[in-house]
Amino acid sequence: MNFNIRGENIEVTEALRNYVEKKVLKLTKYFNETPNSDVHVNLKVNNSEQSIEVTIPMKGLLLRAEERHLDLYAAIDLVVEKLERQIRKHKTKVNRKFRAADNAKHMFTNGTEGISTQVLEEEDEELEIVREKRFDLKPMDAEEAIMQMDLLGHSFFVFSNAETSKTNVVYRRKDGKYGLIVPEEV
Repeated sequence: MNFNIRGENIEVTEALRNYVEKKVLKLTKYFNETPNSDVHVNLKVNNSEQSIEVTIPMKGLLLRAEERHLDLYAAIDLVVEKLERQIRKHKTKVNRKFRAADNAKHMFTNGTEGISTQVLEEEDEELEIVREKRFDLKPMDAEEAIMQMDLLGHSFFVFSNAETSKTNVVYRRKDGKYGLIVPEEV
């Protein structure tokens, strides 16, 4: 794994760099061989809040987690726990579907050591759809969709774009601003 560790409003010391690398390298126990991928780590300090973002792009899987905490070392521990949960969830999903030999199934180790069956059962429950909603997609522009989303008190809103006739999604970002998801042309 190749580490790219950046700091915003913080100096990345050797001790901090070593701690991040040591914690993230623990994720390799979930793979047959150490993935040859880049690990992008962004450390930030805003007032008294410390945050860390970790992105690990791999073939067939993108691991990404973000965590905020008053203590940067605690944030690092929490973000690694999130990444472990993502790997276990993906591994469970892949193993359950018995995919073909050339897919991601063989990326992971065969054993489930370190993963209790209770955790696997809880992850199965997370995938259960408990409610289905149906609604008409009304043609509107993105600004009107944002107003509708705010009126409903939701964090996202699905609508039919009046200009393109494509289904779009507006959402509220963590920074309070808005985002728009548009499907790519195939």
